[in-house]
Amino acid sequence: MNTEMLSALKEIETERGIGFEMLLEALEAALISAYKRNYGSDANAIVTIDRQSGEYRVYHRRTVVDEVVDPKLEVTKREAGGNYEPGDFFDEEVTPKDFGRIAAQTAKQVIVQRIREAERDTIFNTYSAKLHDIVMGVVQRYEQRNMYVLLDSKHEALLPLSEQVHRENYRINDRIRAYVLDVRKSPKGPLVILSRAAEGLVQRLLENQVPEIREDIVEIMAIAREAGSRTKVAVHSNRPEVDAVGACLGPKSSRIAAVSDELRGEKIDVIRWAPDVSGFIQNALAPAKVIGVELFEDDGVALVIVPDYQLSLAIGREGQNVRLAARLTGWRLDITSETEADANRARYLEEREGQDAVAEVLETEIVAEGEEPAAEGEPTVDPELLRKLEEFKREMLQQ
Repeated sequence: MNTEMLSALKEIETERGIGFEMLLEALEAALISAYKRNYGSDANAIVTIDRQSGEYRVYHRRTVVDEVVDPKLEVTKREAGGNYEPGDFFDEEVTPKDFGRIAAQTAKQVIVQRIREAERDTIFNTYSAKLHDIVMGVVQRYEQRNMYVLLDSKHEALLPLSEQVHRENYRINDRIRAYVLDVRKSPKGPLVILSRAAEGLVQRLLENQVPEIREDIVEIMAIAREAGSRTKVAVHSNRPEVDAVGACLGPKSSRIAAVSDELRGEKIDVIRWAPDVSGFIQNALAPAKVIGVELFEDDGVALVIVPDYQLSLAIGREGQNVRLAARLTGWRLDITSETEADANRARYLEEREGQDAVAEVLETEIVAEGEEPAAEGEPTVDPELLRKLEEFKREMLQQ
C-alpha cells in the first residue's frame, strides 16, 4: 500500500462519486478478510491505513481486564503496561512479512465488490431523491415493448409498456422526459421505473410552467387523466386576488400550451375547484353547462341535470368527459337531460329501493344459515317471495 494506491482511490472518488473514506473502509475490510483467511480466522484483527502515506498495519486487538478468561480476546493490565486501565483496548501489531502479496490478491476482489455496492447505493439514493419528479434521458433500446432509457448518460431506467402512452412514438436515441414512478432495489442493482402516463407527470409539468403553483399561491387539488387523450386538473387559489385558472393558462394560454406540447398534444382542461360538492361537479363537467345536481350521499351518486342540447357534450366522446369528471370528484355521476330528469330520478329511486330489499333478504338468508330452524309459531320468510327477489337480484346484477 502506498501513495499511488491513495491516488487511485481518489481518482475513483472523482469519476464515480464514491466517498474516499468509504473506499478506505472497504479496503480495510478487505485486508481484514485476507488476514483471517490466511493467518487465522479466530484472531480479533483490525487493520489501519494511514490516510497520508497509504501504509497499513495489522493489529491483534484485546481488551484489558483484571483476570483473563480468553487469552485471544483479553489481556491483563500488567501484560499490557501501566498506561492501560481495565476496559481499554490493547493493540499489538501482527503484520506478517509477506502479507502485502496476499493482501493485494485478496483485496482486489473485495474492493471491486464494495465499490460496486457503493455505486449502487449512490444510484439508489440519487434517484430516490428524484422520486415523483421529472428526469431527462435518451431512449436506448426496446425489449418486449418495454423501453429502456439512459439517464445522465450512464444509468439505465425502465419505462414499462403499461406506463407508456400508445399515441407517443419514440425512436432509439430520441430524448425523452419522464416521471420517476418508483425506485427499487434488485439483485442487478437499483431499478428506476419511469412513466409517461402518470398523473404526477402533468402535475410536475404544471409546476414547472406556473410560478404561482411553485410558490403555493395556486394549489392543484385533483387530477384525472386518460394519458394521450385528455386530462382534467382542478385548481384553487389561496389568494382572492389571484385567478387560479388564469394563472395556469397563462398569457394567451401559453403555459397550458407548453404542457400540452410536452404531452404530444394531450388536451388539458383546467377547472376551478369548489368547496361544495355540487359546485365542484358542475365545474368538472365543463365545457358542458349544468342545470342542477342532486346528491345521494349514502351511495356516493350524483344525479346531474343538463339541458337537452348539452347531454352529448356532458357525456363526451365515448363517455370520456363524464368519466374524467367522476374520477376528479370521486362521485359516480348519472347524467340526465332536463326532459328526462324526473323519469330518471324515479327510476333511480325505484332501483335503489329494490337493491335495499335484496340486501335485506340476503341479510336474512345469511342470518338464517347460522341459526336453528324457526320454532313453530315464529314468523318465516315466504319461499315464493324469496324466489321472486332472487330473480330480481339476478336482473339487477345483469344490468
